[in-house]
Amino acid sequence: MRPIVSIAAALLAAGIGLGAFGAHALRDRFSEYQMMVYEKALFYHFLNSLGLLLVALLPKLNILNRSDTVRISAFLIFGIVVFSGSLYLLSITKKKW
Repeated sequence: MRPIVSIAAALLAAGIGLGAFGAHALRDRFSEYQMMVYEKALFYHFLNSLGLLLVALLPKLNILNRSDTVRISAFLIFGIVVFSGSLYLLSITKKKW
């Protein structure tokens, strides 16, 4: 499950980078609403990334088999891309939900 651990680590690093970017570059440019949406995207980005890391470690404990691990990992990655991605876009476009 090394590829999944690598993907989880990359997504966590991206989350840290996006968090730092938001805190330093966007804080003065975003409205309070935009910042709230951006922070919510980061929260779910981190939550799913940590979940992905946990799922990658479960086969070593004989809790999940390989096919279940791959399937769950795909759903978690999909969640980051679709849900967090849509919130990132929503915060950048200044549209209200």
